[in-house]
Amino acid sequence: MLNLILQCFYLMLPAYFANMAPVIVKKINFLKVPIDFNRKINNMPVFGKNKTFRGLFFGVLFSIVVAYIQFVLNDNGIFLSLAIADYSNWLLIGLLMGFGAIIGDLAESFVKRRLSFKSGEGVFPFDQIDFVVGALIFVYPLVKLSVSKIAIIILLSIVLHIIVNHAAFYAKVRDKKW
Repeated sequence: MLNLILQCFYLMLPAYFANMAPVIVKKINFLKVPIDFNRKINNMPVFGKNKTFRGLFFGVLFSIVVAYIQFVLNDNGIFLSLAIADYSNWLLIGLLMGFGAIIGDLAESFVKRRLSFKSGEGVFPFDQIDFVVGALIFVYPLVKLSVSKIAIIILLSIVLHIIVNHAAFYAKVRDKKW
């Protein structure tokens, strides 16, 4: 069971890093332009000011870099027992998981704005799994997963998201625990 959990974790690393990237690079001014260009629907932001092209760019970039590292490790016989994807497609895996993670987060932000949640306001468990669902949908053509692996990924991601965000809050990297 532990190996299965580790396989699921290893597969999701590009998406996890894509999701963390916007917070990590938030002080970089490059592409600090809201994806919705501050447009509104019914007087509510489409996504919100925190969803920027910078986050999209670095999210996808981080995902590609992690997928490439997985390819190099795999190519050198390291962590082979954890690889449930063909990392010879590292660029496509990185692109799909990165875009999927960011698009999943954007979709959730869009819905939250329509339901009048403020930007940055947490909604459990959707904040913890939006990027996961997006990444899994986008990477599905390359990596077909069983229902049990998808369930493990979702549960694991909820737990890890909470732990990482609390750690980032106490390390003063994030303003909120969620």
